[in-house]
Amino acid sequence: MDEGEAPRGGSSGVKVKICGLTRRQDVKVAADAGADYVGVILSGGFGRSVDPARAGELVRDVVPTPVAVLVDESPERAEALARALGAGVIQLHGDEPAEVVREVGRGGDWRTWKSVRVRGQSDVARAVELYGEVVDGLLLEGFRPGVVGGGGASLDLDDLERILLSVPSELEVILAGGLTPDTVGDVVARFRPNVVDVSSGVERVLGRKDEELVRRFVGSARAAADSE
Repeated sequence: MDEGEAPRGGSSGVKVKICGLTRRQDVKVAADAGADYVGVILSGGFGRSVDPARAGELVRDVVPTPVAVLVDESPERAEALARALGAGVIQLHGDEPAEVVREVGRGGDWRTWKSVRVRGQSDVARAVELYGEVVDGLLLEGFRPGVVGGGGASLDLDDLERILLSVPSELEVILAGGLTPDTVGDVVARFRPNVVDVSSGVERVLGRKDEELVRRFVGSARAAADSE
């Protein structure tokens, strides 16, 4: 990006999402650290899946926007899950066709993000072609064969600047996959995404966020954004 170019997020700079939250105490840690979004996996069958019946209590009365993370749900089921959480964003991680994504976006007062497992620029260009007119943002993450979502796989940062040229400016860019407190500052400084997203990078045990790592991640992202 050209020197002096404004971040994609505008004057507010980068926002931070802590994802894969399974415990109320971890949601509070994310909120206290200053996260903007808290992500909860509501589709079943994953290591960090949460029972939708307790999803609303998990994020009750917190400032960050709840994000319902879903995989290949029908529009009707997606709407029910999002309402159970009180979601402000629905994040779709499966192979949802564009018509389903469109219906999900129409279902309520929330934004929609579609994940892209990035192997190269063509994956992002294809996602823009399929979903660019029906979503509010694209979540770009690393590719790991046989895994839904990035599975902690890192993006190829050497090619990322060129890849981002494929994304229209009106779409939010959410960068995920392999980010940690030690790497997020460089990613924010180099690429200026709208949102940075982390799950396993702030865990020492699967499904349990580490308070120190969460605070360091948010602080590093904020410091990098403020230095621009």
